[in-house]
Amino acid sequence: MAASASAPRPRPGLGLTLALLAFAEFMIAIDYNIVYVALPDIGKELDFSSQSLQWVVSAYAVTFGGLLLLGGRAADRLGARPVFITAVAIYGLSSLVGGLADAPWLLITARAVQGVGGALLFPTILTVINTAFPAGAERAKALAAWGAAGGGGLAAGALAGGLLTNYLGWEWVFFVNVPVAAIIAALAPRLLPADAPRTDRYAGFDVGGGLLATAGVALVVFGLVSGPDAGWLSVRATGTIIVGAVLLAAFAALELRLRTPLLPPRLLRYRSLTTAVLAVFVFSGTLSGEYYLFTTYLQGILGFSPLKAGLSFLPLTVISMAGAGPIATAAARRLGYGATLALSLLLCGIGIALLVPAMSTDGSYLALLPGIAVWGVGGGIAFTVCFAAAGLGVAVEEQGVANAVASTSQQVGSAVGLAVIVAVANSGLGAASRPDDVVHGLRVGGVVAAITAAVVSVLVGLLLRDRPTAAAPVPSQPAGSERHEDVPASFSG
Repeated sequence: MAASASAPRPRPGLGLTLALLAFAEFMIAIDYNIVYVALPDIGKELDFSSQSLQWVVSAYAVTFGGLLLLGGRAADRLGARPVFITAVAIYGLSSLVGGLADAPWLLITARAVQGVGGALLFPTILTVINTAFPAGAERAKALAAWGAAGGGGLAAGALAGGLLTNYLGWEWVFFVNVPVAAIIAALAPRLLPADAPRTDRYAGFDVGGGLLATAGVALVVFGLVSGPDAGWLSVRATGTIIVGAVLLAAFAALELRLRTPLLPPRLLRYRSLTTAVLAVFVFSGTLSGEYYLFTTYLQGILGFSPLKAGLSFLPLTVISMAGAGPIATAAARRLGYGATLALSLLLCGIGIALLVPAMSTDGSYLALLPGIAVWGVGGGIAFTVCFAAAGLGVAVEEQGVANAVASTSQQVGSAVGLAVIVAVANSGLGAASRPDDVVHGLRVGGVVAAITAAVVSVLVGLLLRDRPTAAAPVPSQPAGSERHEDVPASFSG
C-alpha cells in the first residue's frame, strides 16, 4: 500500500506560494492567444505558407491536449514540486528556441515542446492548490486568485501580443516567457510545499495507458485542427480522428482492467467532474471560436493594426479578471457550483449574442463594448468554477488526474469550437468575397456559438444540482470511497 496520501500540513507563507502559482498560471494562459496577433509577421519573416501558418498555434494545442492526462498523473505520483519545476524549465527553454527560430520547422517544433511543458504545468498548479490550501475560505481565495490569473491571461494574450509585436517584434511573444520562467523556477523550491512521501511513487505508473491516451487525444486534436485546411473528408482530418478515437477506446478498455490505471474509472462517477468537463468543453470552444471572430472583425473589417487590435482586448482582460475573482467566489458560495456554471455559460452566450448585431462593415468598437462586458464576466466566472468543480470531493492523490481530465476537455473543446466556428463563418466565402459577405459569416458563427453556450447552460444546471456552500465544508473523499455525491467545499467559508 502507499504511504499516507494525506496532504501536507499547511504552512506559513502560503500567500507567496499562491502568488507563484498565479504567476505560473498567467504565463500559461497568456500563451493561448499571444501569438494570434503576431501570426502575419511570423508568416512573412519565416516564409510560412498560408496552409502551414496555423501550426504555430496548432502544434501547441496538439501536445498540450495530448499529454495532459500523463501530466496530471505525473504530478500525483512523482510529486507536484519536481514536476512543476521541470515543466517550467521546459516551458522557458522552448520559448527561447521559439524566439530564436529562423525556419518554420524549428518554430513549430518549439511550440510543440512548449505544449509539453504546459501539459505538465497546468494540472500541477491545480494539484498544489487543492492539496496545500485547506478546503474552505483559504482554498476559495486561492482558486479565486488562480482563476483571475487564468481568466485575465486568456484575455490579455492578444493585448500583450499586439504590444510586443508592434514595438519589439514577433520574437518577443516567445522571449517574454524566458525571464518569467526563470523567476518561477528559482522561487519554486522555496515556496512550494514538500510532497507527501509515497512508497509506490514509481510503481504502477500505467505507461501503456499514458501512451494510448496521449496518442489518442493528440490524433483527435490533430485531425480537428487539420479539418479547415485539408478538408473534413481527407485522410489527414477524418482519418486521424478515427484512429485517435480507436486508440482512446483501447485506452478505456485498458483502464478498466488495471489495478492502478492512469484514469481511474471511479472518477467519472463524480457528477461534479463530469459536469465540469462538459462545461469547460463548451466554454473553451465558444471562447476560441469567438476570439477568432473578434480578431477577424477588428483587423479584417475595421482595419485595426496589431497594436490597436491588442489594445481592444484590454476591457475584456479587466472584466474577465473581475469575474474570475470575487464574483465567481460569491456566486459559487450563494448559488452552488451547478447554478454558477449554468449562469456563467448563459452570460457567455448572451455576451456573444450582443456582439452579433454590433458587427457591420461601418461599425465601431464602442458598439462592441456591451457584448464584451457580459461575455467577459461570464467567461471569468466559468474559467474559475469549471476547474474548482473538477477537483471537488476527489481524493488528494488523484487531484492531478482529475484536473488533467478537465484540462484535456478544455484543449479538445478549443480545437472543436475553433474548427466548427471557422468552418461556419467561412462557409461560402471565396477569394473575391466582399466585406458584407465576411461580416455575414462572422455573424452566423457568433449565433452558433451563442446558441450552443445557452443550450448547454441549461444542461449543466440540470446535471449538477448541488447546494450553496453555506454548510460546513466536507473534506475530500478518500480513494475508493463509495460516496460520489458532490460536496461543494472549495468555495465554502
